[in-house]
Amino acid sequence: MTLPCHSPNRRRLLQAAGAVTALAALPGALHAQAAWPNRPLRVVVPFPPGGTTDFVTRLVCTEVAKALGQPIVVENKPGAGTVIGVDNVAKSPPDGTSFVTVANSFAANVTLVKKLPYDPLKDLRPVAQMGMSEHVLATHPGSGIRSVADLRTAARKGGGTLSYASFGNGTSAHLSGAALAQQMGLDLVHVPYKGQAPALTDLLGGQVTLMFGNWPEFRGHVQSGKLVAIGMATAKRSAYAPDIPTLTEQGVAIVSNSWNGLLAPGGTPDAVVQRMNAEVNRALASPPVVEAFQKGGIASLSGTPEQFAAFIRTEIEQYAAVIRKAGITLDT
Repeated sequence: MTLPCHSPNRRRLLQAAGAVTALAALPGALHAQAAWPNRPLRVVVPFPPGGTTDFVTRLVCTEVAKALGQPIVVENKPGAGTVIGVDNVAKSPPDGTSFVTVANSFAANVTLVKKLPYDPLKDLRPVAQMGMSEHVLATHPGSGIRSVADLRTAARKGGGTLSYASFGNGTSAHLSGAALAQQMGLDLVHVPYKGQAPALTDLLGGQVTLMFGNWPEFRGHVQSGKLVAIGMATAKRSAYAPDIPTLTEQGVAIVSNSWNGLLAPGGTPDAVVQRMNAEVNRALASPPVVEAFQKGGIASLSGTPEQFAAFIRTEIEQYAAVIRKAGITLDT
């Protein structure tokens, strides 16, 4: 029997059919969401192996992988001041399988790099912060430099022969070194490397004079006498190195550190971002990560994606001011 279109019975039947269709589709949608991740994930580190960012990423991802029940493959893709690795993920499908660990250079590159191959605020979205390491300004024992006063004397005698290493163009170590040269009125040669590990190797070997580096990697070398700590780049004495004077105490007001956090491609679903954020925060509170951070002198920076987004915007603004004031370019 055919019911007329205006029949109440027909309307009720059509409404019931629609409800059945919607209910039938709902389990599939919920299952698809709940099934993430249903294959291995990858996290790109735009630095070589061996640095703090690489260490923190692998440490945290080990715990996150356990919680998600899927392997997480960490890929090192250094180069171009981290632009290569970041761009790789920015152009990856937003399917919840690709992430990138960024650091200070991500914010600095917005001002330093005239034509970034990605839009940092649209092509990528913040997921979770992870850690922060304080910086120490160090030199090799053969330099004869033990303090900021010694550095000033050596620079005047050296006639432009002193150099400072960095993790790469646009990294926090680069900007801090340039700021040091500007504040002290010194002629220092910038030597960029593809990551902290190779830069630290050359500093230990005396191929470069100075370097701002992450305290976790420098601590053992300072304590063994293989490196000399000129000063901590902290506002006050570091809880991790209370016996080392700050640069500020010695008349050079430089505060420098290295932070890191996860980003995902811009179109990654909210549910994936929120789940990944929750698992990273759980990992940061787990005994293995807490112990490793405390032992290594790394501060935990757990929080929401929104807090990380606000932090990045602030960092972009602050680095822009520093870069323009110091006249820093990628050629310095």
